[in-house]
Amino acid sequence: MVMKLNNHTEAYENAKKNYASVVKNEASTPEQIEAAWAEMQDALVDSLTTQITERVSNRNNDQTVLAARGANVLTSEERTFFNEVVRSGGFESETVLPYTTVERIFEDLTTDHPLLSVINFQNLGTVKAEIITSDKSGAFVWGPVFSEIRGQLDAAFSKETFDQSKLTAFVVLAKDLDKFGPEWVEAYVRTQIEETYAVALEQGIILGAGPTKHEPIGLIRDLRKPVDPASGHAKKDAAGTLTFADADTAIKEIGGICKKLSKTEKGKTVNVGGKVYLLLNPMDAWDVRINFTIQNSLGAYITALPFGVQIVESEFATEGELVAFVNDRYDAYSAGGVQVNKFDQTLAIEDANLYTAKAFAFGKAKDNTATAVYTLNINATAEPAGA
Repeated sequence: MVMKLNNHTEAYENAKKNYASVVKNEASTPEQIEAAWAEMQDALVDSLTTQITERVSNRNNDQTVLAARGANVLTSEERTFFNEVVRSGGFESETVLPYTTVERIFEDLTTDHPLLSVINFQNLGTVKAEIITSDKSGAFVWGPVFSEIRGQLDAAFSKETFDQSKLTAFVVLAKDLDKFGPEWVEAYVRTQIEETYAVALEQGIILGAGPTKHEPIGLIRDLRKPVDPASGHAKKDAAGTLTFADADTAIKEIGGICKKLSKTEKGKTVNVGGKVYLLLNPMDAWDVRINFTIQNSLGAYITALPFGVQIVESEFATEGELVAFVNDRYDAYSAGGVQVNKFDQTLAIEDANLYTAKAFAFGKAKDNTATAVYTLNINATAEPAGA
């Protein structure tokens, strides 16, 4: 059983919300963004230290009891690796985390965070990615038994090559590591990297301006507008306004979203049933849920949107805006292992050693019709749309 250190302090949650607010504010300076990021990282370290200290103080050396409490059962390679980290008081230069630990990091990323759990994540294992995509309706062909088919199939497949962007997290290790066992150090390191990557990936998948800014191409970005050399991909224009004013209006509006997302740029229809998600800021998500919540004849409250559409929240989503997307038509890629290096520049942390953990990632919609941005104009006090 994997040990979780996700009962974060209120200070960290507030720092994360503040960072999201600063990033979304187009008037924020790079210095303000950097300061908010540093504040969030400091709060994360404090949160993890608090959790691990409390749990270690109550630990029992019996491994069975530790496992029952949620402690890691490390592989022999992981145990050897993190025992050496404890013994030496930190990571050696050019250290690569065990592959199984990296797997856990990305597994937790895609299960513990709502947006990342619905995105189509793939581990390519390389920094320069080359992917083969196909038009499903053209990936087969009927014809005479001895007919030439290669030319017909070539048109159905395409190849795309791109460089993934480097994603760096800071790892802070206490200098008195010898008081912790390898399981706790592994969980501490893994959770720092996971939480930092989760915030960065969520930001990039929603807001990322693309390779020009060394970021993914976010859900809100237009793939057809000219790319500005300084600011990257432009934001999509609003496809319309959503009110969810009453049941009939809500059915038409959500049906229109699904219909819009059901056709590729080339005019091919795609099945989006059960795959359409509405990305919303947490505040707007409550307004939408209010509009789709009714009380049934048994007195139970039921929240349901038409056509199997689902809500996913993120603090990086802009208030007053809804981003609709088909979850298997946006691809996010991770690559290689996670390399940890000692950070030997002029930043000192008292009683701690600082390291950088580097991985590579990228994200991009399959085409410009995989996502759509809408303006919200909701009266949350109106009669529920499902009534």
